[in-house]
Amino acid sequence: MPKLPTACGGGFTAEGFDEIILPSLWEQRTFNEKAAGSPVLAQMWTFQDKGGRNVCLIPEATGVIQELYRDQWESSLPKPIRLFYITRCYRYERPQAGRYREFTQVGVEILGPETPKDEAVAVLRKCLDEFGLGYRFVPAVKRGLTYYTEDGFEVECDQLGAQKQIAGGGRYPEGIGWAIGLDRLLLALRSTA
Repeated sequence: MPKLPTACGGGFTAEGFDEIILPSLWEQRTFNEKAAGSPVLAQMWTFQDKGGRNVCLIPEATGVIQELYRDQWESSLPKPIRLFYITRCYRYERPQAGRYREFTQVGVEILGPETPKDEAVAVLRKCLDEFGLGYRFVPAVKRGLTYYTEDGFEVECDQLGAQKQIAGGGRYPEGIGWAIGLDRLLLALRSTA
């Protein structure tokens, strides 16, 4: 796997972000609430643990971070809270180029009231610019998860064909964030090599 550029990974700490390590297993109800009506629900790997609780392999990271914010950080940490993560996510996909059952997301979340969209987008652009890859920023799109409070944004690389989205994000009640699909980004880099 290639080294992440300066603005990504360890470079996020220089931008004022703290790393969060997310678990692979989480309570299923979090995503049932966050992804109602979304194809994400049908693609989750779900099962009961030994205690009879409905759990799943996480299909995305923002839902977990939203819940942690509401349950733990909202009343105890100074705002805004700036986090980044590099985590594995899981969806029961039909495997093909750009769509995998296990994939890696690199993401940023800025949590707290009145979080600045411009800052989140600027960090995303800086991170992607360091890859030297031509991409198209789409400023207003409907995202598939119900927690978004307004149109989201995406980054596309047309050379990837149907699976051209390499990053996406938007505003939700607790803040704003985005994630880069690292596997798709690597496909885009290979296609230009």
